[in-house]
Amino acid sequence: MLSKVINFLKACWLPSSDHSVHAGSDAAGRQDGLFWYKDSGQHLIGEFSMAVVQANNLLEDQCQIESGSLSLLDSGPYGTFAGIYDGHGGPETSRYINDHLFQHLKRFAAEQNSMSADVIRKAFQATEDGFFSVVAKQWPMKPQMAAVGSCCLVAVICNGILYIANLGDSRAVLGRLVRATGEVLSIQLSAEHNACFETVRQELHSMHPDDPQIVVLKHNVWRVKGLIQISRSIGDIYLKKPEYNREPLYAKFRLREPFERPILSSDPSITVQELEPHDQFLILASDGLWEHLSNQEAIDIVQNSPRSGSARRLVKTALQEAAKKREMRYSDLKKIDRGVRRHFHDDISVIVVFLDSNLVSRASSLRGPTLSLRGGGMNFAAKSLAPCATQLGTT
Repeated sequence: MLSKVINFLKACWLPSSDHSVHAGSDAAGRQDGLFWYKDSGQHLIGEFSMAVVQANNLLEDQCQIESGSLSLLDSGPYGTFAGIYDGHGGPETSRYINDHLFQHLKRFAAEQNSMSADVIRKAFQATEDGFFSVVAKQWPMKPQMAAVGSCCLVAVICNGILYIANLGDSRAVLGRLVRATGEVLSIQLSAEHNACFETVRQELHSMHPDDPQIVVLKHNVWRVKGLIQISRSIGDIYLKKPEYNREPLYAKFRLREPFERPILSSDPSITVQELEPHDQFLILASDGLWEHLSNQEAIDIVQNSPRSGSARRLVKTALQEAAKKREMRYSDLKKIDRGVRRHFHDDISVIVVFLDSNLVSRASSLRGPTLSLRGGGMNFAAKSLAPCATQLGTT
């Protein structure tokens, strides 16, 4: 009996570092305070680098890279999947996406026996529907879950085709070599859904022609209904289903006027393109990086340095810029604890995916080892223990 109790306690109390990596991943990565990184690893068609820094009291960013079979079938298709999930209002939605989106993608790829924009779109919708079920079930006990959401940026590389799907304002940037000059230029691949862009405001006005307050300039920032900057997301049920925009939801989230159609969308923007031999690498990052670095600056940092540590170098440069803007030293910024750190910068997640043109051209015949790695997982103090009774399948 005593041994059973001891085994139960061992199962329930695990060091927090165990939560950063999925079973089956190639290595756990390293953690330095609020900084987690995996400097180098191998995916099906090249190398990759990954890094996360925490600013919020609970890490709201999640990210993952998966490589090998993109289907539940042994026959494939095979390729690489990378995702950046920038949560807001709490970590629950981004954690849920991390646990479920790739599994949905594999299921739909198996049904169609191929990869396609339709497979990706269906996986996004299934993830949205699944999280809504969680919110509906928890509404009586945790109504504020209706106000938790996440941006969702995904790259899928399969049979020499690159798919980029996006909700919100994370960003995918491709580094492409110009052979004539030897330069590597930045090409932004993702469309961003943030009300700061005139095109997004126009889209919202066209979808809600009877609502002059669909976007409001508040404290010099454009916000949808004066509440949120992004126009597309997973979650944020309180702005998609009117029955969840009422008491006992906090008053600050409740709209004065009822709405009939969803205010936010969960339909991703998807681009599809064939990879070219001079496509060098892909940077996926949450908006915390792009607040401090331009697309070309990020591309130059990766191109002009060793591949190993590329993601960590990008995050460190962004943090140095954040410190400079506050007229402080980077070494002093690093001493600021989570929570308070959010006043200086956001959570930042970065994945750099290198593209080996020789492997890309042979992609349909490649199998290779399976990779499954999740970044971050720093949701507890460095010396604390993480209870097993966590919800929504935290990593």
